[in-house]
Amino acid sequence: MSGLGELLTLALRAADLAGRVIMPVYAAGFTVERKADRTPVTEADRNAELELRRFFERETPGFGVLGEEFGETPGDGRHRWIIDPIDGTKSFIHRVPLFGTLIALEQDGEPVLGVIACHAVGETVAAARGLGARLNGEPVRVSPLTDLEEATLTMTSFARTAARYPRGYAALVQRCGLARAWGDCYGYLMVATGRAEIMLDPDMSIWDAAALQPIIREAGGAFSQWDGNPALGNSAVATNGLLHEAVLALLALDRR
Repeated sequence: MSGLGELLTLALRAADLAGRVIMPVYAAGFTVERKADRTPVTEADRNAELELRRFFERETPGFGVLGEEFGETPGDGRHRWIIDPIDGTKSFIHRVPLFGTLIALEQDGEPVLGVIACHAVGETVAAARGLGARLNGEPVRVSPLTDLEEATLTMTSFARTAARYPRGYAALVQRCGLARAWGDCYGYLMVATGRAEIMLDPDMSIWDAAALQPIIREAGGAFSQWDGNPALGNSAVATNGLLHEAVLALLALDRR
C-alpha cells in the first residue's frame, strides 16, 4: 500500500486531470440541466467525475469511489476516494471563478487527505494527515488572529445561513470585522491559507466536506459541525482554531 504522501501526489494528479476537463467547458460555454433535487449540473461536472473514476480505478484498484454525480463504487471496505468534480456549480454556471474540484481519501471511515483545486484562480491547497497543508506546493498555516472583532467571516450563502440560523448568523456578522460570501470550497481555501478566519456552510454532503476536514486541520485550524461535533455531518464550520469556541457559542443561540 502506498504511503499518504504518494496517495496525496496521486490525488493532485487527479485534480489536475479534472481541471483539464472542466476549464475548456468553462471557457466555451455549456448547457445547464437540473437534477432531481433541482440543483444544477453541467457536462463538466459529469465528464470530470467520469475521468476521475477511471483514473482512480486504474491507479488504485480495490479502493472504493464515492462521487456526487454517479454514486458509489464499492471497494475493499477500508479505502474510499470521495470526489466532488465541481464544488460550486452555481458559481461555475455564473462564471464566478471560486468553484473547485474536491478530492478526499477516507481510510477506515476517516478522511486522511484532501485536495481543493480551484482551477479558474490557479490555486490548489492540499494536505494529508501528519504532512501539513500546502498551497501550490508551499506550506501554509491558518491566521493567528484571536480577536473576533477583527476576523473575516465568509460563507457560501448569506440567505440560506440567515434563514436556517437567524440568531447565530446575526450575532456572528455583528461581531466579525468583515463578512463576505467568498463561498463554496474557496472559502475553506481562504481559511487554510490565513486569508479568512471563519467559513460557514449550514448544509453539507459528505462529498462537500470530506476533503476540507484534513486540509483545515493540517493547516492548524479547527473543523466541525455547527453543534461542535468534530465528525463529518450535514453542516460545517471551519476556523483558525483560536476562534472556534467563540464562533460555536454564537451559533448555539439558535438552539436555546
